[in-house]
Formats: sequence, C-alpha cells, structure tokens
Amino acid sequence: AQELEEARRWGGARDLRPLDGDVLRWGGLLLPNKPPYNTGAFRFELTFSPHHPLAPPRATLRTSIYHPGVDPTGCVCQPLTSAQHWVPTTRATQVLQDLLQLLDNPDPQQALRQDLACELQHQPEVFWRHAEEHTRCHAEPRPDTPGH
Repeated sequence: AQELEEARRWGGARDLRPLDGDVLRWGGLLLPNKPPYNTGAFRFELTFSPHHPLAPPRATLRTSIYHPGVDPTGCVCQPLTSAQHWVPTTRATQVLQDLLQLLDNPDPQQALRQDLACELQHQPEVFWRHAEEHTRCHAEPRPDTPGH
C-alpha cells in the first residue's frame, strides 16, 4: 500500500490502482515524454511476485507500441527487473521510471523485436514514421490533453 501511494505521487503514470482488487497486480497509464510516443498514453500492468521484494515485478504493456524493446504480446526488455540485476530494495516507482525511460529511448541493443531494432539502426526515419503512425492508431488519449 505504501509503495502504491509512492508510485501514485510520481508524475509519469496516471490512474494507478490494483487490478481486480489484487495488490500484486497494478494497472495504469504511462505517459511518455518524447516523440513520437508522447502523443499518447500506454496502458500497462505491473505484476508482483508473491515473493516480492525478493523477486522482481514484471511490467507488461497492454497498449500496442511500435518499439524494439517491447514484443507483440507487451513483454518488455527491462534489465532492471531481470534476475541478475534485481535488488530487493528497488521500489515500484523506480521500476515504472525505468519503464518510462525505456519507452522514451528505444535502444536497438536491448531488443525483443530484431526487425524493429534493425529498422531503427539502418532506416531511422522509416522507424520513427512507423512509430508515430502506430502511436496515433493504437495509443490511448493522454489524460492531460485538453479536450479529453
């Protein structure tokens, strides 16, 4: 409960709450800061292990995104929550900040989708155009956008 309150005070996510009353599953909207993703909001789920904080939580994007670090099912390549990097003192807010950082800065070296990583490396203008179109078609309206 304390971690949820802390995460709610952080400004990078909106509508953060336990899903189906389960304190081990949180849902919310992530608000990227950089184009092209900053034109929309992305629904995510953070699932905590029953062994939390000894085991890392798993972040999943529920909104489709054109990004090399996120696979088609929404799994995210997030080193912070990998077994070899996880530290039990890591807070949920840090996991969400790391996720937002990952979305804002696609890295072809940390890719779950090699096709998009290659496109970003070799045809960046094509990648960014596709990412912008995909965001326009699939992302949710940002809650802080006037008129929504």
